[in-house]
Amino acid sequence: MKPYTKVTLATLAIGAGILIGAVYSNTATGASTTPGTADDPVVTKSYVDQQIQKALGGGGTTTPTNPTTPTSPTTPTQPSQGSDEVKNVALKPGKILIADAGAEFIVRSGNAVIYTEDSNGVADLTDGKDLLNGQAAPKNHLLSFPREGRGIQVKEGQKNGLIVMVRGGYTIK
Repeated sequence: MKPYTKVTLATLAIGAGILIGAVYSNTATGASTTPGTADDPVVTKSYVDQQIQKALGGGGTTTPTNPTTPTSPTTPTQPSQGSDEVKNVALKPGKILIADAGAEFIVRSGNAVIYTEDSNGVADLTDGKDLLNGQAAPKNHLLSFPREGRGIQVKEGQKNGLIVMVRGGYTIK
């Protein structure tokens, strides 16, 4: 095929594409509805509530009721240690910082080791590892305690204590 024939066919193909696009350029099906009309598929909660009230024979608009005040619980509330508040805890040598279920620790200063009463460990979320009993707890790593009975303690031979950021409940033994 000769080069001018190729150029002519390419020009015709591009022109035909532009012509077809111009002729068939209409809006997408369903996009022609006006927002807020009965044809609009998206409605608000207040609109649905009004329609339900009309269907039940209750009339027009509804007014929200005032919320009731909660009654005091029959069981005692958790101490402030169990909140999502982050606390700095100083741990002296010989003491163990035991986490409640779901607590998170970050060792800020000092040398800490993991303490567990069972064979399972503590999740180091920073490195994605499981730290077992007696292993070093790295500084500035987020440690997650999924169950009670696990914690950290000062490494043996250390004279200085630990500073630990704690979120969740804990006890010091």
